[in-house]
Amino acid sequence: METDTTQQKNTLAFINDKSPILDFISNDLIASRIEVLFHSENIEEGLFQLSVLKALPNVFIIDLDFYDTNILAQLQELRKQYPTIKLIAHSDIDDEKAVKPLLKIGFAGYLLIGSNADDFKKAIEIVINGGRYFSSGISEIVKEYFSKN
Repeated sequence: METDTTQQKNTLAFINDKSPILDFISNDLIASRIEVLFHSENIEEGLFQLSVLKALPNVFIIDLDFYDTNILAQLQELRKQYPTIKLIAHSDIDDEKAVKPLLKIGFAGYLLIGSNADDFKKAIEIVINGGRYFSSGISEIVKEYFSKN
């Protein structure tokens, strides 16, 4: 008798403004049997691509200018329209002015530039299972945020 062990395939999508680093990471993730549904260069395009999918990705990995208030507003809209998709930021910014707004929006993960494919795999697995994953470079910001909220 066969059992259904494939019901929870890890799927993800990327929103990033042409990061060759994420292209490399994406290829590693695909090789490790994580399905990448799409790449988009901005949130508007990502929202459109989501609207035509039959099944939503488990995770979005997002690498954009997190200081841009328009992008933050678009991320809030993304979260509002698709609350079940887990959000992981990828950035070189380790400043609380960028990190805290993302935590408030509901990001479950934050990977700093320099994270490797294994870090991404670990973060994806943890957030899909309801946890949070943050690079050590922002751990103090995260601890402070969650201790107050």
